[in-house]
Amino acid sequence: MTTACRVQTATRRSFFMRTIAFRARGRYHRGMFTGIIQHVGRLQSIRSSGAGKSLVIDLGPLTEDLRLGDSVAVDGVCLTATTIDKTVASFDVVSESLSRTTLGKLQSAGKVNLERALAATGRFDGHIVQGHVDGLATVSNIRRGEMSWEITFKAPADILALMVPKGSIAIAGVSLTLANVTTSGFSIAVIPATLRETTLGELAVGQQVNIETDILGKYIRRYLSELLANPAAGGTLSLDKLRQAGFA
Repeated sequence: MTTACRVQTATRRSFFMRTIAFRARGRYHRGMFTGIIQHVGRLQSIRSSGAGKSLVIDLGPLTEDLRLGDSVAVDGVCLTATTIDKTVASFDVVSESLSRTTLGKLQSAGKVNLERALAATGRFDGHIVQGHVDGLATVSNIRRGEMSWEITFKAPADILALMVPKGSIAIAGVSLTLANVTTSGFSIAVIPATLRETTLGELAVGQQVNIETDILGKYIRRYLSELLANPAAGGTLSLDKLRQAGFA
């Protein structure tokens, strides 16, 4: 096993143990999703709310047992339910989230991908998604095929630096696998089922989407960057140093 694989394996083990311990305390993990879209909802209205806005969304079946304060990922953004009326719920969004995500561009009757926070007894089918958007990517090309669509995006360099081919990524809240990563963008392959069950089948060239990169990759990158930049550590990586840090 390579050094990088040892770091990744140990990091995943530690992260999952902390996650399981947290999930055991309550019905739902308030800040964790898997990127498996449960319903495509419609935005009913947008209201001013202090310095931000309140989004009123028809959640359909997702309001069953939904409680005030529960988390719902809306196009990949973790939001908190502030009011619930039958199948409709409201979510307050602060100005920063409106400016840094696609939520600020939503219009009434627009469709949004929805996912409830992961239940303690739920199946982990996607990958770890926090609902914390890293930035926006822009659709640059769509190649439609019978078995799948290949969608290419342009993205900022700081977001691309957190991606690897075959790695996980959340696009508009949807858990996907990166097909290719270049210096200016990335591409994904989307199967028909995903196109039907999410808003990805309605994407158009020039449209922006919310992007969240893999949290495990962020932790590994941060740790290795600090380790290699530490003069006291010699600026190199070895199995001995990983063992001292608890990774091997």
